[in-house]
Amino acid sequence: MSAPLTFPPSLPSSVRVFERGWLSANNVLLVDDETGDTALVDTGYLTHAAQTEALVAAALDGRPLRQVINTHLHSDHCGGNAALQARWQPHTSIPAAEAAAVSAWDDDALSFVATGQQCQRFTFDALLHDGDHLRLGGLDWHVVAAPGHDPHAVMLFAPGPRILISGDALWENGFGVIFPELDGESGFAEQAAVLARIAELDARLVIPGHGRVFGDVSEAVARAQGRLAHLRSDPLRNASHAVKVLVKFKLLEQQSMSRAALLAWMHGTPLMQRIHARFMAETPFETVFAQTLRGLAAVDALALDGETVHNRD
Repeated sequence: MSAPLTFPPSLPSSVRVFERGWLSANNVLLVDDETGDTALVDTGYLTHAAQTEALVAAALDGRPLRQVINTHLHSDHCGGNAALQARWQPHTSIPAAEAAAVSAWDDDALSFVATGQQCQRFTFDALLHDGDHLRLGGLDWHVVAAPGHDPHAVMLFAPGPRILISGDALWENGFGVIFPELDGESGFAEQAAVLARIAELDARLVIPGHGRVFGDVSEAVARAQGRLAHLRSDPLRNASHAVKVLVKFKLLEQQSMSRAALLAWMHGTPLMQRIHARFMAETPFETVFAQTLRGLAAVDALALDGETVHNRD
């Protein structure tokens, strides 16, 4: 198993972080030794589900997993839900606005088909609303709405130790793609409001959806605000970035693909089609594909070997 279980010295011992990477989001395991309650925030991607299950089982050392909580329902944050439910039947909480889509497993409302990604069907037991209070790992947590990257996302904030589980609303260097803007809906304004709210929380530590736990929160917020201003000044930047992110994610999943297969995947991915139609209609799809590969190769995110495209970490 490659994902390390880390215990940053500035986190309480009841809060344990699996730092995963970019295909699977980080997982946060919260264990209350007094009550025996255990909870996992976010569950990674479907193809890593067995690894997630093994990591959690090893950390729990024979105890059951009693709760699963999702900050949002992108595939890299909830792809392990079904496997964990099959093993432990944990009480599962999701953002409230996703209830109808999950109940019906509505492919149009959920993001998995649109982004060309995978997620096994799962169920839920409870809903998360802005302002809700939870007791996890012996700590009190507040649910904080975090629209922007995803319109239905939430964060968890523990005011006592001032720890924020931010999902993809804030990373040490940025945040997740602002997906609503790709379909002509508002997302930049919401992301700006979320960053302002994070600043108001005065968190001491942030556990992001991707990357290491960090403490320079005000600096991270400032960097994110600068990044947002850059994207907001020209929405094509957000669109081009989204295309690169989705292609990189596919390569993380597959590791190697032929150029033809990767192009066919892009052609068949609904969100890619919508991005092209809205932002890049004057440029042939094949040209966008070639530009995307060149851009990712330039930052060493992939390698081209004849007609084969390889992921590079």
